[in-house]
Amino acid sequence: MESNPLNPHETLTSSSNVQDREAHPQNVVLANDSAVTKAEKLERHGSQGPPAKRMKVEDHNGTTSERRKGVAPIKSEFLINRSSTNPQDDDAAEGAAHQPGKRREKSKGQNTARNFGSSKDEVGLCSSRATQPEFSPNDCQYGDKCRFEHDLRKYLKEWKRADLTTFEGICPIWKANGKCHVGWKCRFVGSHSEERETENGKELILTDSSSQSTTGIGTINEVSTQAKSDLMKRKFNTPKTDKYVKWLQSEEQQGPHLDDERNDKRAAYVSPPFLPCEKRKLYFGPETPILAPLTTQGNLPFRRLCVNLGAQLTYSEMAMSLPLIQGQKSEWALLRAHESEATPPAFRSVKNYDNSRDLKFGAQIAANKPWNAVKTAEILTQLCPHLRLIDLNCGCPIDLVYRTGAGSALLDSPAKMDKIVRGMNAVSDDIPITVKIRMGTKDNKPTALKLVDRLVYGGSGAAAITLHGRSRQQRYTKSADWEYIADCAALIKKFNERGDDLADTIREVDTGKVYFIGNGDCYSHVDYQKHLEEAKVDSVMVARGALIKPWIFEEIEKGQYLDKSASERLGLVEKFAKYGLETWGSDEMGVGTTRRFLLEWLSFAYRYVPVGILEYLPPSLQDRPPAWRGRNELETLLGSDNYKDWIKISEMFLGHAHENFRFEPKHKSNSYEIEAEG
Repeated sequence: MESNPLNPHETLTSSSNVQDREAHPQNVVLANDSAVTKAEKLERHGSQGPPAKRMKVEDHNGTTSERRKGVAPIKSEFLINRSSTNPQDDDAAEGAAHQPGKRREKSKGQNTARNFGSSKDEVGLCSSRATQPEFSPNDCQYGDKCRFEHDLRKYLKEWKRADLTTFEGICPIWKANGKCHVGWKCRFVGSHSEERETENGKELILTDSSSQSTTGIGTINEVSTQAKSDLMKRKFNTPKTDKYVKWLQSEEQQGPHLDDERNDKRAAYVSPPFLPCEKRKLYFGPETPILAPLTTQGNLPFRRLCVNLGAQLTYSEMAMSLPLIQGQKSEWALLRAHESEATPPAFRSVKNYDNSRDLKFGAQIAANKPWNAVKTAEILTQLCPHLRLIDLNCGCPIDLVYRTGAGSALLDSPAKMDKIVRGMNAVSDDIPITVKIRMGTKDNKPTALKLVDRLVYGGSGAAAITLHGRSRQQRYTKSADWEYIADCAALIKKFNERGDDLADTIREVDTGKVYFIGNGDCYSHVDYQKHLEEAKVDSVMVARGALIKPWIFEEIEKGQYLDKSASERLGLVEKFAKYGLETWGSDEMGVGTTRRFLLEWLSFAYRYVPVGILEYLPPSLQDRPPAWRGRNELETLLGSDNYKDWIKISEMFLGHAHENFRFEPKHKSNSYEIEAEG
């Protein structure tokens, strides 16, 4: 029986039978997976989408032609004739678990889960030898009982796989830092080792060029082992949280008394919380396109790639508050960022905004109770000095998150959400608190307008609100409702205008501007500008659009479509591989981890259809292409929906995959048929 990684007291049951589990191995939950990644691996969704519809469009000659809604309009010369004319919409799989009046049935012959196998040396090298010269190893505490290899030459000859020849055979970590922290385990060890003649004979040694000019791999928000240990042992002090939670408990115990009495208690609070006007000023504008927080895919190498391509604001993957409070290494790894994310975002002339104090990177957390959200906010404030903001996720649709009362479950608990945001503001010093929500939990029953009204007029102190124009039930099916987003934007605009009037008449009161960001179906600079102009949002958050084509930020900046060649796109894959090795290590495990996350990205990137072969523009994020071929073999390969081709692409930069490495794309391992009940 599996336990819920987000709520250890809850037991999960699997609907798969023994035969299925034998044919398709149970998903391996890796030790370094975050809580949300573990939850995603255990959750399963449906796969059938709505039938494709047709709409009429006019071509450039003014004649009317037929364009199928949901199908990418590829020029006829690039189409491949196949029996199937309806491309599968695997985004529908994200919403199937929430369709009312239907039951979910597992398709026979489908994988029950995903199995990544393992990537490690047949026999590992003892850590006492890993970074030491051959004749000067450290003492091994296990001695002869150690299960790892102590003979360096034997390890290099028999147990370690051959060096990689990619990146000119030079270790990316050593090239940047002048020293490789994985030592002899490095798959490029030949580039930073040599055999020297000594009085005791020929000795293998690692070379160190760190004294020379190197660029360095700068990372920020590195939390010490000691701090995580203190959290684990409950020795980490959070004095503000303790006072605030005590105040909350006393207020709850008083019950429904008069408002004046409750206000008196607030006034008696010993250490008054920071007011919104005392927070560091934020800015969101047309020139600050935002990369959304993305579970699994929103890792450090991918964010670094997007920043290089023009992303102005980034977020960590969603981190669960309780594992952070408990000091779990896998959860704290989500808060690491690259130094490029610590640079100020682009901006225009803005009143009372100090761009030099701003940075690109923000943290996103999920919580189901006020005390753990508040405690997490104070811990982040103390341990992560490079945070633009702390964002509360109130939109995550994952079942295991929802059932604990976190994520989109907070949409149905506005009082709790308000209490959480107020508390986080009270303890986060000058770091602003923001909120990300969906339209509601159910289709056709939006509640976001009331939530936005409560958050801005209720004085919660939220510095910005992001609205994804879909309900939890929709997941990512259908189009985002930008008309509803516009309604919410109008409400916030009225609040900001009222705040300006108050600031002009009563100088000592500064209500502070609340920024509003729209999210959903942004796939081009045309979509971006349209949402800014029609919905009147301050900025737009880009999610799947960035996964499919990360250069969307470059298109937004230049205001034009970029028909990236296949070689240019392959260059981005190479960059990701390099950044991955620098992040996760260049040893066998690091290469395997880099390959896994590269393939996760390619499972989205293959959906990109080059604008040069499209019949009509703009492209739509919801469109799925029929079978097509590219303008050259490489372009065809990059557009392949066969995951074996994705592995082939990864091998161009990471060498042949380890014999135990496995990869199964989500749309193959989480497929179900949806049938109406009865």
